[in-house]
Amino acid sequence: MAKLLYSATASLDGYIAGPGGDMSWLTEHLTGANPTAERLLANVGAILAGNRTYGGDDPNRGTDSEGAFGGQYHGPVFVLTHQPPAEPPPDITFVGGLHDAVAQAREAAGERYVNVLGADVARQCLRAGLLEEVLIFFAPVLLGDGVRIFDDPGGERVRLAPVPGETAHWYRVVR
Repeated sequence: MAKLLYSATASLDGYIAGPGGDMSWLTEHLTGANPTAERLLANVGAILAGNRTYGGDDPNRGTDSEGAFGGQYHGPVFVLTHQPPAEPPPDITFVGGLHDAVAQAREAAGERYVNVLGADVARQCLRAGLLEEVLIFFAPVLLGDGVRIFDDPGGERVRLAPVPGETAHWYRVVR
């Protein structure tokens, strides 16, 4: 069964987007080979994103690299939202409930990962006991403000353990 993995690139001060969801800061940091990202992409069977992430900024907007994984991901995408568009794109599935969205994404992913995109959906998955792994790439920049990697006011502490044989910032959720 597919595992749920939250992956993101963050600034060193812990932001995945700047104020207002701005992602332009990331463009200069998406150059060069990244073996971990390439390995991840090869193992992603579906994407589960929040509506803000789906409709938000893209650091590669207007280029051949627009889209998930620099435009290299081509597969099922599920968007968690209570407000789907009137005319959804044919290759995107909009789902109103978290458990239903996760179930559909897991089925589509098979034995590969469901890559969770968006801090809010990651928080919801963690609170529901569904999130299994976390992978964070860090960019050498301090944003000072914006959307945090993970923000759960009043939430509980969550232990993470390194995934053996992986990068220093790839963890499994310890229950």
